[in-house]
Amino acid sequence: MSGASTGDRPRRGGGAQFIPRPAAWVPGEVAPWDLAPPINVAAAADAVAATVSLRPPLPETYPDARPSAVLIALVDGPDGAEVLLTKRSMALRSHAGEISFPGGRIDHGEDPVTAALREAEEEVGLAPDAAHVVGRLSVLSTMVTRSFIVPVVATLLVRPVLVPHDHEVARILWVPLMELANGATHREERWGTPPLEHRMDFFELDDETIWGATARILRELLDVVYGPPTTRTTL
Repeated sequence: MSGASTGDRPRRGGGAQFIPRPAAWVPGEVAPWDLAPPINVAAAADAVAATVSLRPPLPETYPDARPSAVLIALVDGPDGAEVLLTKRSMALRSHAGEISFPGGRIDHGEDPVTAALREAEEEVGLAPDAAHVVGRLSVLSTMVTRSFIVPVVATLLVRPVLVPHDHEVARILWVPLMELANGATHREERWGTPPLEHRMDFFELDDETIWGATARILRELLDVVYGPPTTRTTL
């Protein structure tokens, strides 16, 4: 498979994150929202809310499962809607140095929204009452652990002053959706060989690379908020 070209646009540098790329892989396609215009938070929130009824219910929680929730916080910036991301501390035992959303395990008795807001407050100091939850994206399932991740989408009226938790968060990033949608930032690869081939998404910033579950969630977020080219709602 050969991927579509982004023309003469220089690719961004990306970061030093380790990517366990297999020997068998090929470039993927340019996403349909490449070069999409800015979109504001209100339009993005409407698009997410419109998909809520189309999503299946949350999967059952098995006794040995460890379900998690992450918060996708959106706020308007100079280039339209921006999303909150964090860089995980190198001191963490798992996924050290990776770019992620604020989030973590759902405690006993919690729902995904409560867990996502609690984790965001613990990790970056985002006050729960500052976030207006508008819906969720598709649940990411982990077959091996019979667990899942619930992406909760919320909007903020203003960009808050955040403080990273010393042990968990090394860096806080606000990244415009328009920037993530650019083909100079986004890259798709196909890992493996048919019929076991699967798509991997990467978002390469100037000094960081977003991949894995965070990139999968961002891919769906962009698919939802931009939609087909004929239905895009912009600033």
